[in-house]
Amino acid sequence: MGVLTPATPSSSDAFVLRTPSGAEAATRLRHERPQKRISGTVEVKNDFAARSSGDGPLNGRGMTVSFVGLGYVGLCTAVAFADRGFDTLGVDVDPERLALVEVGRAPIHEPGLERLLKKAVLSGRLHVSDDLADVAQTDVIFLTVGTPSRFDGSIDTSHVERASREVGAALRSERDMRLVVVKSTVVPGTTRSVVKPLLEESSGKHVGVELGLCTNPEFLKEGSAIEDTFHPDKLVIGGIDGGSVDRLKRLYRAFYGEEMPPTIETTPETAEMIKYASNAFLATKVSYINTIANIAQLVPGLDVEQVASAIGLDPRIGPLFLRAGPGYGGSCFPKDVRALIAFSRERGYDPGLLAAVEKANERQASKVVELSEKLVGSLEDKRVAVLGLAFKKDTDDVREAASIRVIHRLQDKGARVTAYDPMAIPSARRVLGTAVEFAADPKSAIDKADCCIIMTEWDEFRCLKGKDFAERMRKPNVVDARRLYQRDELEGVNVLAIGMGRSSSVQEHPAPDAKVLA
Repeated sequence: MGVLTPATPSSSDAFVLRTPSGAEAATRLRHERPQKRISGTVEVKNDFAARSSGDGPLNGRGMTVSFVGLGYVGLCTAVAFADRGFDTLGVDVDPERLALVEVGRAPIHEPGLERLLKKAVLSGRLHVSDDLADVAQTDVIFLTVGTPSRFDGSIDTSHVERASREVGAALRSERDMRLVVVKSTVVPGTTRSVVKPLLEESSGKHVGVELGLCTNPEFLKEGSAIEDTFHPDKLVIGGIDGGSVDRLKRLYRAFYGEEMPPTIETTPETAEMIKYASNAFLATKVSYINTIANIAQLVPGLDVEQVASAIGLDPRIGPLFLRAGPGYGGSCFPKDVRALIAFSRERGYDPGLLAAVEKANERQASKVVELSEKLVGSLEDKRVAVLGLAFKKDTDDVREAASIRVIHRLQDKGARVTAYDPMAIPSARRVLGTAVEFAADPKSAIDKADCCIIMTEWDEFRCLKGKDFAERMRKPNVVDARRLYQRDELEGVNVLAIGMGRSSSVQEHPAPDAKVLA
C-alpha cells in the first residue's frame, strides 16, 4: 500500500516515502488481511478498475498490466512498465515480499531497481495484491512464476499450472478480451498443452476467440535486468493465434515507442525453445573456455585470456561469454541446461553435448580447489579466505553459485573458510549456515589466511594490493579464479590464475608422492 506521509513544509517534495522494516511491514500487512485489496484499500482497487475500463480493452497506452509472481523477472518488468506510465499490478503470495515492495523497498539487489520501485509506488502506477483474482481488472496478465528444478532436472510447472487455473477463474465472468502472456521459462509445448487447456477449463472461454494467449520469454541478465528490460536485443512472441500476437505487439509498441526492438513472431513451441537454446549455448561457451583454460594451465607461457581475445575477434564466435573462471551459476544456466537435458531424454534423445557442458561446469569448482592445493599443499586445518559469494557481481544471488561449490569442496578437505561479499552474505548465510565465518570487509577476510580465492569479480576487490595480501595473510597465496588481476599487479604474492600457464616465479607446493598416497 506504499505508505505516503506528508512531507515537512521545508521539503522540496510533496510526499516522502516511509520505509519500515520488512518485518514491520509484513506485520501490518497481515493485520490488513480482512479486506481483499490492491495495495490495501478497496478504493484503490475500484480506481484501478475504472482506469482500466476507461480507455477500452487493449488500447495501446491505455492498457493495464499485471504480473503474477514478483520474483526477479516479475518485479523488474513490473517496475519498468510502471516507470513507462502503465498502471501496473503485481501479485504474489509471499507476505514479506509484498510488504517490502508496497513501501518501495526491493527484496533483491539489482542496480537501479529500488530507485524505480520507489518512484513507481509514489506515482501510484504500481500496486500490489495477495489476491490473484485482482488480475481480472487488468488487460494483459503476465505469468512470471518460478519453474524450479525437480530432482531429475526437469522443471516443476506446478506454479504455472496453479496460476493458469486461478487466472482463468478470475476471468470467467469478464466480458472484455484479456491477454495472458507466459513469461515463465517453460519447456516447449507447455503453453499449448498445459496453460491453454487449464485457462479454457477454468474460464469457460476459448483461447483465440474470447481469450488471448502468448508465450514471451525473457532474456534478462542479473546485474543489468533493468537496462535489459528497457533496451532488449530482441522480443520473442509465440502466439496461439494472430490476434494474441497483435495485442502483445500493440502493448510493446506503446512501451518502446520508436525504439521497438527486433521482434520474432513464431509458434509458442519455438519461442519456448529459443529461451532454452539461448541459455544452453551461452553455458556451452562458458564450459568450453574453461576447458581450454584448464589445458592452458599445464603449459608454461600460455594465457587463456589472450586465446579468448583472439578467437573472439572471429565474427562466427564473438567475444562474449569467453571469460574463463570458476564455472557458471545463477538461477538460469544450471536450471535450463538440466531441464533441456531432461526434456530431451524424455523424448528418447540423449543430448551428450549438453551433458558434457554440465559435467565440465560441476568439475570446474574442483579445479579451483586444486589450484589452492598447489599453493599450500594439504588444506587440512588451513584457513582459506573466499572473496565473493554471489554468482556474479552486481547481484546478491547465490543460487547455484560456483562459490558455494568451492566452499563445500574446501570444507570436505578440512579447510576453515572465511568469506566476504559486499551484497550476498545474507543469502549465503541461509545456504552455508554457521560452518563459514563471514567477514565484515575484504581485508578482515584475508587476515591470517593461508590462501585467498577470488570468486566474484566485484570492483571492490581490485582495491586490494599486493601489500595487503603480503602483510595480512599468514602466507600470501592467491587463487585468482576470476582473472581480476594481471600477474605483475600483485608483487610479492604467489598467484595462480585460471587459465594461466605455469610460471617459475610462483612457488608451488610439491605434489604428494603417489606411492605415499597409495
